[in-house]
Amino acid sequence: MVWRRRGVAAKTPVAESVETRPVSSGAWPGWREFRVLRREFEDDTHTQCSFYLVPVDGAALPPFRPGQFLTFTLQVADAGEPGGQRTITRCYSLSDRPEPTCYRITIKRIPTPDDRPLVPPGASSSHFHDRIRAGDVLQVKAPSGHFFIDPDPQVPAVLIAGGIGVTPMMSMLRWCLAEQPGRTLHLYYGVRQGGEHAFKLQLEQLANSHPNFHLSVVYSRPGPNDAPERDYQQAGHVDIDLLRRTLPHGRHQFYVCGPAAMMESLVPALARWGVPQPDIHFEAFGPASVRLPGATPQAQAAGLAAPLAIHFRRSGRTLTWDGKDDTLLDFAERHDVAVASGCRSGGCGTCETKLISGRVRYANPPEHDVAPRHCLLCVGRPESALEIEA
Repeated sequence: MVWRRRGVAAKTPVAESVETRPVSSGAWPGWREFRVLRREFEDDTHTQCSFYLVPVDGAALPPFRPGQFLTFTLQVADAGEPGGQRTITRCYSLSDRPEPTCYRITIKRIPTPDDRPLVPPGASSSHFHDRIRAGDVLQVKAPSGHFFIDPDPQVPAVLIAGGIGVTPMMSMLRWCLAEQPGRTLHLYYGVRQGGEHAFKLQLEQLANSHPNFHLSVVYSRPGPNDAPERDYQQAGHVDIDLLRRTLPHGRHQFYVCGPAAMMESLVPALARWGVPQPDIHFEAFGPASVRLPGATPQAQAAGLAAPLAIHFRRSGRTLTWDGKDDTLLDFAERHDVAVASGCRSGGCGTCETKLISGRVRYANPPEHDVAPRHCLLCVGRPESALEIEA
C-alpha cells in the first residue's frame, strides 16, 4: 500500500495565503522510534505481511481513529547508484483496533517494474518484506488521516474492501465489534483467489461469533482448490448489483477502499444508486480518479484557462504552468526544481511548502492536515499565479 487518496462529498478545498485552518498537533510531534515486535504473513501466498510495532520509549500509545494510517521514513536501495541508499516516506494503514501497547500495519508486496526508476514502485513494500525483521527500529509519525469510521452506533456500516484495501477495514471492524457489539456491520471483501485472501481465519471466526457482523467474500478468479461457500460467497467483483441484491433496505454508511478500477466504478455507482454523498467515504490505494456525479472536473476547477506564473522563491525560478502536469510536484520535477516528497498522495506532508501568495486547489481533501498558509505540492494544482517557498 503505497498510494493513498481519500475523498468524501465536499466542496473542492482551496489553500490560499489567508488560510486559517487549524493545524493538528498529532499524538506526538515529529518522528518517534518503534521496534518491530514480530511479523506475520496473513495470506497463503505470503504477499501480505503484518508488522507489530512497539514504542522504544515504552510509553503508552495514544488511541487513533479506526481507519487512520502511520507514516514511515525509510532508507531504501537507490537503483541509480549501486550500493547507494535513498530516503523515502510512505504511509500504511493501521490494520487493528487501537491498543495501548502495540500498533499493527499490514503491507502487501508490490512487484517492481523491469525499467527501474531511482525509487521504483514497490521499493517500500519490498524493503519491509525483505529487510525488516523483529528487533529492527523504525522512524514513525503519529496516526493521521481523515478516512475513519463514524462512531454513531445507530447507523449500519458497510465496509467494502478490494485487495490490500482490507487493512483499514480490519481496524474499523475490530474496533466496532469490541466497542459497539450491537452495531450492524457488513464487510464485502474482494480478492482474486484464495491464496490472496488475507485474515481468512480471523474474519470467519469474527463472523461466527458476532451475529450482527455479515461477511461476504468475493473471488474474481477462484482457483481450482477454492470452494464456494467454504472459501467465498460470490464469484465476480464487488459491484453495485451485488450490494443491491444483498443489503437490506434502509440507511447505511459506506466505507470503500481498494484499487483504482474498483474505486472509479463503485464509488460513483453508489451515488447514482441514491446514497447521500455524506454517507459515502472512500480511500484509494492507487492513482484513482474518483468523481462523484455533479462534481466539477478537476481541470476546470483548477482554473487552467490561461497560463499561470509559478514562482519558486528558494530556487529563484519563475515558470509557466501550462496544465500539462497533474500536480505542482510533477510540474516542479519536470523543470528540475528540487522538492522533497514522500507518499505523493497527500498523506505524509513531506512536500508541504509555505504558500506566500496565490491559491492552490485540491481535487479531494488531503489526508495530511495542512498548516495555515501552506500547501501540498503532491496533490495541489494552481488556481491562480503562485509564489511558494520551494
